[in-house]
Amino acid sequence: MDVEDRLPFRIKVCIWASTCVGVMFGLFIAHDLYLFGATDFVEGDPMQVKVQKLASVKTQLSYFYYSLPYCMPKEIVDHHLSLGEIVQKDLIENSPYQFKMLELQMCRVVCRTTLNDNDAKVLKEAIDGEYRVNMILDDLPLVMLYNRSDMDSFVYQQGFPVGVKMLYAGKMEPKYFINNHLTFIVKYHKDEKTDDARIVGFEVKPFSVKHEYEGKWNDKIRLTNCDPHTTYNATGKDSPLEIEDEKEIIFTYDVEFQESEIRWVSRWETYVCTVDSHIHWFSVFHSFTVFIWLAIPMVSNVVPMMDNDISPYTKLKTQEEAAEVTEEETGWTIVRGDVFRPPKNSDLLCVFAGTGVQCFGMILVTMVSAALGFITPSSRKGLMESLLFVWVFMGMFAGYTSTILSKMFNGTQWKKMALKTSFPGIVFIIFFIVSAPSWGEESWGAVPFETMFALVLLWSGIFVSLVCVGSYVGFSKPAISNPVKTNRIPREIPKQAWFMNPVFSILIGGIFPFGVVSVELFFIVTSVWTRQFYCILGFLLPVLVFLILICAQISMLLCYYQLCREDYLWWWRSFLTSGSSALYLFLYVAFYFTKLNDTKPVSAVLYFGYALIGSIAFLVLTGTIGLFACFLLTRHVYASLKTD
Repeated sequence: MDVEDRLPFRIKVCIWASTCVGVMFGLFIAHDLYLFGATDFVEGDPMQVKVQKLASVKTQLSYFYYSLPYCMPKEIVDHHLSLGEIVQKDLIENSPYQFKMLELQMCRVVCRTTLNDNDAKVLKEAIDGEYRVNMILDDLPLVMLYNRSDMDSFVYQQGFPVGVKMLYAGKMEPKYFINNHLTFIVKYHKDEKTDDARIVGFEVKPFSVKHEYEGKWNDKIRLTNCDPHTTYNATGKDSPLEIEDEKEIIFTYDVEFQESEIRWVSRWETYVCTVDSHIHWFSVFHSFTVFIWLAIPMVSNVVPMMDNDISPYTKLKTQEEAAEVTEEETGWTIVRGDVFRPPKNSDLLCVFAGTGVQCFGMILVTMVSAALGFITPSSRKGLMESLLFVWVFMGMFAGYTSTILSKMFNGTQWKKMALKTSFPGIVFIIFFIVSAPSWGEESWGAVPFETMFALVLLWSGIFVSLVCVGSYVGFSKPAISNPVKTNRIPREIPKQAWFMNPVFSILIGGIFPFGVVSVELFFIVTSVWTRQFYCILGFLLPVLVFLILICAQISMLLCYYQLCREDYLWWWRSFLTSGSSALYLFLYVAFYFTKLNDTKPVSAVLYFGYALIGSIAFLVLTGTIGLFACFLLTRHVYASLKTD
C-alpha cells in the first residue's frame, strides 16, 4: 500500500477530536429541535402573546419590534432561538398583551405614550416601507384576513401593517395614521370528551383610533369612545389617529374567542395553503412536457445513430476486419483515444462535483422528508435545521466523490482535495459581505456575528471531519479505469460550426432545466421574499425528478453531438451545459427585485447576496447531474467498442 493510502496517526487524532467537538455541538442543536405536540388550555389559563420582528414585503431589512415606540413589558425577555431560527433571521420576545383562555377582554388599555420628533419619524418610515407587525400565540402566527380581488376570495396575510398613509386632494404631503387598536380573534377547537381546548387560529383586525377620555390620565381611567362591554368597530364618529410630533397615543386591544371545527393537526392548512393546488399540478405537467419534448430526439435520433456506429464493432472477428473498420472511423469513434483525457483545472471540477453531490443529497432527503410529512410549516425552524444537518452529514459523500474523481484524473493528494472540498470559500465570503452592512443598520435582516461563529464551529467540528473521512475512503478505493486507452499526444480538434460554439451551446442547454422549475420558482421566490409560508413542499419532489431527468437529457444530447464533431473537451462543457440554468435563475430573481420597489442599497445587497448563494447551489446541483450523466454515457458507448 502506498504511503499516502495510510492514514497518519496525527490525522486520526485530528479527525477524532473534531468529531467529538462536532457531536457535542450536534447534541446542543438536537436539544433544541422542535417537538410536535399540542398545548391544552382550560378556561382561565394564561396565554402569552409574543412579538416577532418587523418585516416588509418591499425590503429585506427587518427590525426589532421594540425599535418602534410600542408598549413595552416591565422586562423584555428574548425567546431562546435555535440555530435554524437565527439563520432564518427570526426573533421572538415577550409582549404586554396578556390573554386568558375563554375570557373576553374589551377595550383593554395597554399603555399611553407621547411621541417625540424621532418617534414620529421612525413610524412614518415604517409605514412608507410597508412594515408589518408579527406576533405569535401558541406557535401560531398572527394573520390578517383580506380580500384578494384578483382571485375573488379571502386569504390570510401574516401580521398587520404598522399604519396607513393617505394623500388628500389638494395637499402635497400625505398624512400618516397608526394602528393603535387591535381586535384579536382567537379560534379554538374543543375536545368532545374533555373541557380542554386547543388554539387553531390567531387573527387580528387593526384600527387607527383617536381615543378620548375625561380628566387627567391614570391607570383606571375609562375611555369615552371605547365601550369596555363590546368589541370595537370602526364608526364614522371616531377619527383616525394621525402621527405627529408631541402626539399622545393610547394603545388598546380587544380579545374574543371563537369555537372552530378545525382540528389542531389541520390548523396550518387554513393559513399557509391558500394557493390553488391546480397551479402546482400545472407546474408538474409543465415539467413532464419539457421532459417528453427532449426525450423525442433522444429516442428517435441519438439512440439509432449510436447503434449504427457501434454495430460494426460488435461483428468483428479478425484483426483485418478491425483494421478496416478503424480506417473508416468518423465522428465520436475517432476521438476515443482522447475522450477520457483529464480536463484543465481538474481539481476545481472535482470540488464542484463533490459539492454537487452534497447539494443533491441534501435536497433529495429534505424533499422526501417533506413529502412524507416530517417537515411541516408548524415548525418555524424545522426546514432550515433539516437543511443544515443534512448538508453537514452529506459532507462525507462530497469528500468521497471529489477524491475518487481526482484519483481518476491521476491525483495523488487526498488531504489536499479534502481541504479544498471542505472549504466553503465563496459562500462564506458572500455570507459575510451581505451581513456586514446590515450590522451597521442595526437590522435583524442579516445573520448575527455570533451565529456566524456558531456556523464556523459546526463547519470545523463536524463537516471537515466527515469530508476527511469520505476523502480517505475514496482514495483507498481503486482508481476508476477507463474503457479505452488515452493517447499521449492530444488530437487536434477541427474547426466547429457556429452552433457548436461552447458559449452558445452552454447557454442554450441551460434554458431547459430552468424551464422545468420556472413555474414553481415563482411561488418559492414569492414565499421567501414576501415572508410567507411555502407549504406545498410535496410538489417539489416530482419537479426535482423531472429536473434530474432533463439535466441528464440535455447534457447527454449536446455531449453526443459535440463528440460526433470530434470535439473531445466534454468534461467542463457537460457540467456547464445544465449548470448554466443557474444564470437564468439569477436573472429571474434579479427581475423579481424590480417588483419590490426597494431603493435601499443595504436591502439590495442582502437580496442579491442570498440570490447569488442560491444560484451557486443550483449551479453545482444541475452541473453535477449533467457531468455524471455524460460520464456514464461516454463510458457506456466507448466500452462497446471492441478495438483498441
